[in-house]
Amino acid sequence: MKGEFTQKGKEAMERFKVESANEVGVNLKQGYNGDLTSRQAGSIGGQMVKKMCPVHTSSFERDCRTAVGHCVRILYTAEWT
Repeated sequence: MKGEFTQKGKEAMERFKVESANEVGVNLKQGYNGDLTSRQAGSIGGQMVKKMCPVHTSSFERDCRTAVGHCVRILYTAEWT
């Protein structure tokens, strides 16, 4: 039973890797891809991280509490951890 789940997980990660590679314009072939440049491999990994751990930002402007007539831009950043 454990091996079945491990195999399904490996297959899912492989599909995810190929999908991410296609999104950044890198063509992966079946098996060994040692001919990729560091930049290409990094762009694939970076795309995977972006999809797995999205960062959400929100911004708005409000009146400054100390300087009358001025606006302050507020930026909130939230990460899934």
